[in-house]
Amino acid sequence: MIRSNTHVHSLQLYPMHMDQNQKHHTPNNWRRLLHEVVFEADTKRGRRFDVILLWAIILSVIAVMLESVPQIAEDYGLILIIFEWGFTTLFTIEYIARILAVKRPLKYMISFFGIVDLLSILPAYLGLFITGTSSLTVIRILRFLRIFRVLKLMTFMREAIILRQAIKASRKKMTVFLVGIAILVVLLGTIMYIIEDPEAGFTSIPRSIYWAIVTITTVGYGDIYPQTALGQSLASIVMIIGYAIIAVPTGIVGAEIAMSKQPSINTQSCPSCSKESHDDDAEFCKHCGHGL
Repeated sequence: MIRSNTHVHSLQLYPMHMDQNQKHHTPNNWRRLLHEVVFEADTKRGRRFDVILLWAIILSVIAVMLESVPQIAEDYGLILIIFEWGFTTLFTIEYIARILAVKRPLKYMISFFGIVDLLSILPAYLGLFITGTSSLTVIRILRFLRIFRVLKLMTFMREAIILRQAIKASRKKMTVFLVGIAILVVLLGTIMYIIEDPEAGFTSIPRSIYWAIVTITTVGYGDIYPQTALGQSLASIVMIIGYAIIAVPTGIVGAEIAMSKQPSINTQSCPSCSKESHDDDAEFCKHCGHGL
């Protein structure tokens, strides 16, 4: 009988002990739910939240642009200010929610979208102390880049990643190309300064280099132009060189794009560092190692 009571007593204590351990090791439900809403576009709640957020971004940018029109600002200035501060409050709450939703807030804060999210609300508060900065809230349009994730335009996301990888892979070649262009425009500008008279606008070597840059990029403002036959001959050569140079960076990046592999990614966000663009079959974050 004593043995039976001991057995029953142990069965009663064991589930309680397990519940306490499970409760101790279970992540915060509120943080997981918040992360699902504000970061995950694959879920129903997250998709709905991001769609609402995108509409708010569009309307806030329209309000900022309308406020810059004098007649509209005079007639509807108060209404626009109310709308502006309503959107600013909404985006501030959203920014704080994103910080609370991740285990490593600093990772999100220094990420691209973290900085954009901060810059989208900061000018409005700075406008209380510094005149004219509130119009910078038009930077919120950058947040509309989230549409690629929300609407699951995965093809565009993959192409954007391929382009980014191609530019990154060709940065050394592009650096050499830009250094070569810099040397070339300095040389051409110096030669043109020697050939042309100051009356033609070539009053200094830096101003002549400016002419060389404008000409070799085929912009051609027309504020400075050579007037002698020798100077016009050199300008013709520079123009032809400019058209030939345009194809160089295109070819460099194009070659890297051709060699790039098609990435396989999804829209899942890491609950720890908020990084995205993970592989479809990934079980852990490739940036911090946290489970997905």
